[in-house]
Amino acid sequence: MPPASHGGEHEVFFAQEHPPGRLGLSDFTHAAVLQVTVAGVALMHLLYQFVLAYSGWRYVEVVLGGESFAALSSGLQNAAWMMGGVPEEHRTDSLAAAYKNKTEQELLTRRYAALCAHYGMRPSRNNLGVSHENGSIEARQGTLKRTMEQALLLRGHRDFSDLDAYRQFVAEVFGRLNARVARKFNEERKLLRALPARRSSDYEEVDARVTKYGTMTVKKVLYTAPSRLVGHRLKVRVFSDKLECWLGNVCVLELTRGQPDAATGRGKVVDYRHLLPALKRKPGALARSVLRDALFPRTEYRLMWAQIKEQLPEARACRLMVGLLDLAGNGGCEAVLAQRLALLLASGQLPDLEQLRLELAPRPAHYQDVAVMLPDLATYDQLLEAA
Repeated sequence: MPPASHGGEHEVFFAQEHPPGRLGLSDFTHAAVLQVTVAGVALMHLLYQFVLAYSGWRYVEVVLGGESFAALSSGLQNAAWMMGGVPEEHRTDSLAAAYKNKTEQELLTRRYAALCAHYGMRPSRNNLGVSHENGSIEARQGTLKRTMEQALLLRGHRDFSDLDAYRQFVAEVFGRLNARVARKFNEERKLLRALPARRSSDYEEVDARVTKYGTMTVKKVLYTAPSRLVGHRLKVRVFSDKLECWLGNVCVLELTRGQPDAATGRGKVVDYRHLLPALKRKPGALARSVLRDALFPRTEYRLMWAQIKEQLPEARACRLMVGLLDLAGNGGCEAVLAQRLALLLASGQLPDLEQLRLELAPRPAHYQDVAVMLPDLATYDQLLEAA
Protein backbone atom coordinates (compact mmCIF):
# COMPACT_ATOMS: atom_id res chain seq x y z
CA MET A 1 0.00 0.00 0.00
CA PRO A 2 1.51 3.41 -0.93
CA PRO A 3 2.70 5.25 2.19
CA ALA A 4 0.67 8.36 1.22
CA SER A 5 -2.60 6.41 1.40
CA HIS A 6 -2.75 6.76 5.17
CA GLY A 7 -1.34 9.07 7.78
CA GLY A 8 -1.86 12.49 9.27
CA GLU A 9 -2.40 15.76 7.53
CA HIS A 10 0.64 17.73 6.36
CA GLU A 11 1.01 21.47 6.43
CA VAL A 12 0.19 23.21 3.16
CA PHE A 13 1.81 26.50 2.18
CA PHE A 14 -0.18 29.11 0.30
CA ALA A 15 1.62 31.35 -2.17
CA GLN A 16 0.86 34.99 -1.43
CA GLU A 17 0.46 37.95 -3.75
CA HIS A 18 1.55 41.39 -2.63
CA PRO A 19 -0.24 44.37 -4.19
CA PRO A 20 1.95 47.46 -4.68
CA GLY A 21 2.16 49.77 -1.69
CA ARG A 22 0.68 47.32 0.79
CA LEU A 23 3.56 45.64 2.64
CA GLY A 24 7.06 46.49 3.81
CA LEU A 25 9.22 44.13 5.87
CA SER A 26 12.17 44.59 8.21
CA ASP A 27 14.74 42.18 9.59
CA PHE A 28 18.33 41.99 10.81
CA THR A 29 21.02 39.57 9.71
CA HIS A 30 24.40 38.81 11.28
CA ALA A 31 27.24 39.84 8.98
CA ALA A 32 30.25 38.22 10.68
CA VAL A 33 30.45 35.71 7.81
CA LEU A 34 31.45 38.58 5.48
CA GLN A 35 34.71 39.03 7.46
CA VAL A 36 34.74 42.80 6.96
CA THR A 37 37.50 44.75 8.71
CA VAL A 38 37.88 48.47 9.36
CA ALA A 39 41.49 49.68 9.57
CA GLY A 40 42.52 46.06 10.03
CA VAL A 41 40.13 45.35 12.92
CA ALA A 42 37.27 42.87 12.50
CA LEU A 43 33.91 44.67 12.37
CA MET A 44 31.27 42.86 14.41
CA HIS A 45 27.99 44.12 13.01
CA LEU A 46 24.53 43.37 11.71
CA LEU A 47 22.86 44.47 8.52
CA TYR A 48 19.36 45.89 8.84
CA GLN A 49 17.22 45.36 5.74
CA PHE A 50 13.88 46.89 4.73
CA VAL A 51 12.11 45.45 1.67
CA LEU A 52 9.01 46.45 -0.26
CA ALA A 53 7.26 43.12 -0.91
CA TYR A 54 5.84 44.06 -4.33
CA SER A 55 8.76 45.72 -6.10
CA GLY A 56 11.65 44.20 -4.17
CA TRP A 57 13.17 47.65 -3.52
CA ARG A 58 15.37 47.45 -0.46
CA TYR A 59 17.26 49.62 1.97
CA VAL A 60 20.23 48.21 3.90
CA GLU A 61 21.97 49.81 6.86
CA VAL A 62 25.04 48.86 8.92
CA VAL A 63 24.20 48.28 12.60
CA LEU A 64 27.03 48.13 15.13
CA GLY A 65 25.01 46.79 18.04
CA GLY A 66 22.42 44.08 18.32
CA GLU A 67 18.77 44.21 17.39
CA SER A 68 17.39 47.21 19.26
CA PHE A 69 14.56 49.66 18.99
CA ALA A 70 17.03 52.43 18.12
CA ALA A 71 18.45 50.38 15.24
CA LEU A 72 15.00 49.41 13.99
CA SER A 73 13.70 52.97 14.25
CA SER A 74 16.74 54.45 12.51
CA GLY A 75 16.69 51.95 9.66
CA LEU A 76 12.94 52.05 9.12
CA GLN A 77 12.79 55.84 9.11
CA ASN A 78 15.81 56.20 6.83
CA ALA A 79 14.16 53.78 4.41
CA ALA A 80 10.86 55.68 4.56
CA TRP A 81 12.43 59.04 3.77
CA MET A 82 14.52 57.53 0.99
CA MET A 83 11.38 56.01 -0.58
CA GLY A 84 9.43 59.23 -0.14
CA GLY A 85 6.51 57.39 1.45
CA VAL A 86 5.46 54.36 3.50
CA PRO A 87 3.49 51.17 2.81
CA GLU A 88 0.15 50.36 4.40
CA GLU A 89 1.61 47.65 6.64
CA HIS A 90 5.02 47.05 8.23
CA ARG A 91 5.91 43.52 9.28
CA THR A 92 8.73 42.18 11.42
CA ASP A 93 9.99 38.66 11.94
CA SER A 94 9.30 38.79 15.70
CA LEU A 95 12.23 41.15 16.10
CA ALA A 96 13.51 41.44 19.64
CA ALA A 97 13.52 45.19 19.10
CA ALA A 98 9.83 45.30 18.23
CA TYR A 99 8.01 42.57 20.13
CA LYS A 100 8.83 41.31 23.61
CA ASN A 101 6.83 38.80 25.59
CA LYS A 102 8.26 39.76 28.98
CA THR A 103 6.26 42.27 30.97
CA GLU A 104 9.28 44.49 31.65
CA GLN A 105 9.80 44.89 27.89
CA GLU A 106 6.28 46.04 27.09
CA LEU A 107 7.57 49.59 26.73
CA LEU A 108 9.54 48.58 23.61
CA THR A 109 6.43 47.10 22.06
CA ARG A 110 4.50 50.30 22.74
CA ARG A 111 7.29 52.40 21.27
CA TYR A 112 7.30 50.30 18.12
CA ALA A 113 3.52 50.62 17.79
CA ALA A 114 3.83 54.38 18.31
CA LEU A 115 6.53 54.56 15.61
CA CYS A 116 4.27 52.80 13.09
CA ALA A 117 1.34 55.00 14.12
CA HIS A 118 3.45 58.12 13.54
CA TYR A 119 3.91 57.02 9.92
CA GLY A 120 0.37 55.72 9.49
CA MET A 121 1.47 52.11 9.04
CA ARG A 122 -0.25 49.06 10.49
CA PRO A 123 2.26 47.00 12.54
CA SER A 124 2.19 43.23 12.14
CA ARG A 125 4.40 40.26 12.90
CA ASN A 126 4.83 36.60 12.11
CA ASN A 127 4.42 33.77 14.56
CA LEU A 128 7.65 33.24 16.47
CA GLY A 129 9.83 30.61 14.80
CA VAL A 130 7.72 30.37 11.63
CA SER A 131 10.05 32.01 9.16
CA HIS A 132 8.13 30.95 6.04
CA GLU A 133 5.39 33.43 7.00
CA ASN A 134 7.93 36.12 6.23
CA GLY A 135 9.12 34.59 2.98
CA SER A 136 9.63 37.91 1.20
CA ILE A 137 12.26 39.06 3.67
CA GLU A 138 13.74 35.60 4.36
CA ALA A 139 14.44 35.06 0.66
CA ARG A 140 16.12 38.42 0.39
CA GLN A 141 18.25 37.82 3.49
CA GLY A 142 19.97 35.08 1.52
CA THR A 143 20.47 37.30 -1.51
CA LEU A 144 21.72 40.10 0.77
CA LYS A 145 24.68 38.06 1.98
CA ARG A 146 25.38 36.61 -1.46
CA THR A 147 25.29 40.08 -3.01
CA MET A 148 27.64 41.46 -0.37
CA GLU A 149 29.99 38.48 -0.72
CA GLN A 150 30.19 38.89 -4.50
CA ALA A 151 30.74 42.64 -4.21
CA LEU A 152 33.57 42.12 -1.72
CA LEU A 153 35.18 39.51 -3.96
CA LEU A 154 35.06 41.90 -6.91
CA ARG A 155 36.54 44.64 -4.72
CA GLY A 156 39.54 42.43 -4.05
CA HIS A 157 39.77 42.88 -0.27
CA ARG A 158 37.51 43.31 2.74
CA ASP A 159 39.27 46.08 4.63
CA PHE A 160 37.92 49.64 4.74
CA SER A 161 39.69 52.77 5.90
CA ASP A 162 36.84 53.76 8.21
CA LEU A 163 33.22 52.96 8.99
CA ASP A 164 31.90 55.67 6.66
CA ALA A 165 33.75 54.06 3.74
CA TYR A 166 32.09 50.72 4.48
CA ARG A 167 28.65 52.32 4.79
CA GLN A 168 29.17 54.04 1.45
CA PHE A 169 30.16 50.71 -0.09
CA VAL A 170 26.96 49.06 1.19
CA ALA A 171 24.86 51.95 -0.15
CA GLU A 172 26.45 51.65 -3.60
CA VAL A 173 25.99 47.86 -3.73
CA PHE A 174 22.28 48.03 -3.01
CA GLY A 175 21.82 51.14 -5.10
CA ARG A 176 22.88 49.06 -8.09
CA LEU A 177 20.55 46.26 -7.01
CA ASN A 178 17.62 48.68 -6.72
CA ALA A 179 18.29 49.95 -10.23
CA ARG A 180 17.17 46.53 -11.52
CA VAL A 181 13.70 46.97 -10.00
CA ALA A 182 13.35 50.67 -10.83
CA ARG A 183 10.29 50.19 -13.03
CA LYS A 184 8.30 48.26 -10.43
CA PHE A 185 9.48 50.58 -7.66
CA ASN A 186 8.29 53.66 -9.55
CA GLU A 187 4.94 51.93 -9.98
CA GLU A 188 4.78 51.13 -6.27
CA ARG A 189 6.02 54.52 -5.12
CA LYS A 190 2.89 56.18 -6.50
CA LEU A 191 0.79 54.11 -4.08
CA LEU A 192 2.85 54.70 -0.95
CA ARG A 193 1.31 56.75 1.82
CA ALA A 194 2.56 60.29 2.42
CA LEU A 195 5.30 60.92 4.97
CA PRO A 196 4.53 62.84 8.17
CA ALA A 197 5.82 66.39 8.59
CA ARG A 198 8.80 65.22 10.64
CA ARG A 199 10.66 62.12 11.73
CA SER A 200 9.91 60.39 14.99
CA SER A 201 12.68 60.09 17.55
CA ASP A 202 15.02 57.21 16.76
CA TYR A 203 16.70 57.04 20.13
CA GLU A 204 16.05 55.77 23.63
CA GLU A 205 16.54 58.14 26.56
CA VAL A 206 18.10 56.99 29.82
CA ASP A 207 19.61 58.69 32.88
CA ALA A 208 23.28 58.28 33.80
CA ARG A 209 25.36 59.85 36.56
CA VAL A 210 29.05 60.63 36.02
CA THR A 211 30.90 59.10 38.97
CA LYS A 212 33.92 60.45 40.83
CA TYR A 213 36.03 58.18 38.61
CA GLY A 214 35.01 60.16 35.52
CA THR A 215 32.89 57.30 34.19
CA MET A 216 29.23 56.48 33.62
CA THR A 217 27.44 53.28 32.69
CA VAL A 218 24.83 53.12 29.94
CA LYS A 219 23.25 49.85 28.77
CA LYS A 220 25.95 47.77 30.55
CA VAL A 221 28.76 49.69 28.85
CA LEU A 222 31.17 51.89 30.82
CA TYR A 223 32.08 55.24 29.21
CA THR A 224 34.57 57.88 30.27
CA ALA A 225 33.54 61.53 30.45
CA PRO A 226 35.34 64.86 30.98
CA SER A 227 35.90 65.64 34.66
CA ARG A 228 33.77 68.80 34.43
CA LEU A 229 30.75 66.48 34.29
CA VAL A 230 31.61 64.54 37.47
CA GLY A 231 28.62 64.44 39.80
CA HIS A 232 26.12 65.49 37.15
CA ARG A 233 23.15 63.37 36.14
CA LEU A 234 22.86 63.41 32.36
CA LYS A 235 20.00 62.62 30.03
CA VAL A 236 21.55 60.22 27.53
CA ARG A 237 19.99 59.71 24.12
CA VAL A 238 20.97 56.23 22.98
CA PHE A 239 21.08 55.97 19.19
CA SER A 240 22.08 52.85 17.29
CA ASP A 241 25.67 54.07 16.84
CA LYS A 242 26.20 56.98 19.24
CA LEU A 243 25.24 58.58 22.55
CA GLU A 244 24.23 62.19 23.02
CA CYS A 245 24.59 63.38 26.62
CA TRP A 246 22.39 66.30 27.61
CA LEU A 247 22.55 68.55 30.66
CA GLY A 248 19.35 70.53 30.62
CA ASN A 249 18.86 71.80 27.08
CA VAL A 250 22.55 71.59 26.15
CA CYS A 251 24.28 68.61 24.54
CA VAL A 252 27.52 68.49 26.55
CA LEU A 253 29.05 65.29 25.16
CA GLU A 254 28.75 62.95 22.19
CA LEU A 255 30.23 59.45 22.29
CA THR A 256 30.54 56.48 19.99
CA ARG A 257 28.23 53.77 21.27
CA GLY A 258 29.87 50.62 22.57
CA GLN A 259 28.47 47.11 22.92
CA PRO A 260 28.66 44.61 25.78
CA ASP A 261 31.14 41.78 25.36
CA ALA A 262 29.47 38.49 24.48
CA ALA A 263 31.39 36.62 27.19
CA THR A 264 31.13 39.05 30.11
CA GLY A 265 27.97 40.97 29.22
CA ARG A 266 29.87 44.22 29.91
CA GLY A 267 31.75 46.68 27.73
CA LYS A 268 34.05 49.71 27.86
CA VAL A 269 34.46 52.80 25.71
CA VAL A 270 37.45 54.72 27.07
CA ASP A 271 38.74 58.00 25.66
CA TYR A 272 42.10 58.77 27.25
CA ARG A 273 41.66 62.46 26.47
CA HIS A 274 38.83 62.67 28.99
CA LEU A 275 41.15 61.55 31.80
CA LEU A 276 44.35 63.30 30.70
CA PRO A 277 43.98 66.40 32.92
CA ALA A 278 43.57 64.19 36.00
CA LEU A 279 46.44 61.91 34.96
CA LYS A 280 48.76 64.88 34.47
CA ARG A 281 48.05 65.89 38.07
CA LYS A 282 48.38 62.30 39.35
CA PRO A 283 50.59 60.40 36.87
CA GLY A 284 51.32 57.65 39.39
CA ALA A 285 47.68 56.57 39.23
CA LEU A 286 48.30 55.12 35.77
CA ALA A 287 50.26 52.10 37.03
CA ARG A 288 47.33 50.38 38.76
CA SER A 289 44.34 52.02 37.14
CA VAL A 290 41.64 49.48 36.27
CA LEU A 291 41.25 51.38 32.99
CA ARG A 292 44.96 51.46 32.21
CA ASP A 293 45.05 49.10 29.23
CA ALA A 294 41.90 50.67 27.78
CA LEU A 295 43.49 54.13 28.06
CA PHE A 296 46.08 53.34 25.39
CA PRO A 297 44.63 54.44 22.03
CA ARG A 298 46.73 52.08 19.89
CA THR A 299 48.69 48.88 20.27
CA GLU A 300 52.01 50.74 20.02
CA TYR A 301 51.21 52.73 23.17
CA ARG A 302 50.34 49.59 25.13
CA LEU A 303 53.53 47.85 24.03
CA MET A 304 55.60 50.93 24.82
CA TRP A 305 54.15 51.03 28.34
CA ALA A 306 55.25 47.42 28.85
CA GLN A 307 58.77 48.34 27.69
CA ILE A 308 58.95 51.52 29.77
CA LYS A 309 57.86 49.92 33.04
CA GLU A 310 60.49 47.18 32.60
CA GLN A 311 63.33 49.68 32.23
CA LEU A 312 62.33 52.56 34.54
CA PRO A 313 61.18 52.95 38.13
CA GLU A 314 57.41 53.08 38.42
CA ALA A 315 57.12 56.81 39.12
CA ARG A 316 59.32 57.77 36.14
CA ALA A 317 57.59 55.24 33.91
CA CYS A 318 54.19 56.73 34.74
CA ARG A 319 55.35 60.30 34.12
CA LEU A 320 56.85 59.36 30.76
CA MET A 321 53.79 57.41 29.63
CA VAL A 322 51.38 60.17 30.67
CA GLY A 323 53.60 62.62 28.81
CA LEU A 324 53.31 60.51 25.67
CA LEU A 325 49.53 60.37 26.01
CA ASP A 326 49.45 64.13 26.53
CA LEU A 327 51.52 64.68 23.39
CA ALA A 328 49.27 62.34 21.41
CA GLY A 329 46.02 63.90 22.60
CA ASN A 330 46.79 67.58 22.94
CA GLY A 331 49.41 67.61 20.20
CA GLY A 332 47.07 66.08 17.64
CA CYS A 333 49.69 63.55 16.56
CA GLU A 334 48.37 60.24 17.88
CA ALA A 335 48.90 58.31 14.64
CA VAL A 336 52.30 59.83 13.83
CA LEU A 337 53.52 59.27 17.37
CA ALA A 338 52.38 55.64 17.17
CA GLN A 339 54.62 55.19 14.12
CA ARG A 340 57.59 56.66 16.01
CA LEU A 341 56.91 54.41 18.98
CA ALA A 342 56.85 51.38 16.67
CA LEU A 343 60.38 52.21 15.51
CA LEU A 344 61.56 52.62 19.09
CA LEU A 345 59.95 49.33 20.08
CA ALA A 346 61.75 47.54 17.27
CA SER A 347 65.10 48.86 18.50
CA GLY A 348 64.33 48.43 22.20
CA GLN A 349 64.85 52.14 22.92
CA LEU A 350 62.93 54.39 25.26
CA PRO A 351 61.32 57.54 23.87
CA ASP A 352 62.89 60.94 24.45
CA LEU A 353 59.79 62.92 25.36
CA GLU A 354 61.33 66.36 24.96
CA GLN A 355 62.74 65.51 21.54
CA LEU A 356 59.40 64.11 20.42
CA ARG A 357 57.67 67.28 21.58
CA LEU A 358 60.08 69.40 19.58
CA GLU A 359 59.46 67.31 16.48
CA LEU A 360 55.74 66.57 16.70
CA ALA A 361 54.00 69.10 18.91
CA PRO A 362 52.37 71.98 17.04
CA ARG A 363 54.40 75.14 17.25
CA PRO A 364 52.65 78.13 18.80
CA ALA A 365 51.58 80.69 16.25
CA HIS A 366 53.52 83.94 16.20
CA TYR A 367 51.66 87.13 15.47
CA GLN A 368 53.26 90.36 14.40
CA ASP A 369 52.76 93.18 16.85
CA VAL A 370 50.65 95.91 15.35
CA ALA A 371 50.92 99.39 16.79
CA VAL A 372 47.55 101.10 16.96
CA MET A 373 47.72 104.88 17.21
CA LEU A 374 44.70 106.42 18.88
CA PRO A 375 43.82 109.90 17.61
CA ASP A 376 43.97 112.88 19.92
CA LEU A 377 40.43 113.62 21.11
CA ALA A 378 41.13 117.34 20.83
CA THR A 379 40.96 117.03 17.06
CA TYR A 380 37.28 116.04 17.36
CA ASP A 381 36.65 119.23 19.37
CA GLN A 382 38.21 121.24 16.58
CA LEU A 383 35.94 119.57 14.02
CA LEU A 384 32.87 120.37 16.11
CA GLU A 385 33.91 124.00 16.51
CA ALA A 386 34.47 124.30 12.76
CA ALA A 387 31.00 122.90 12.10
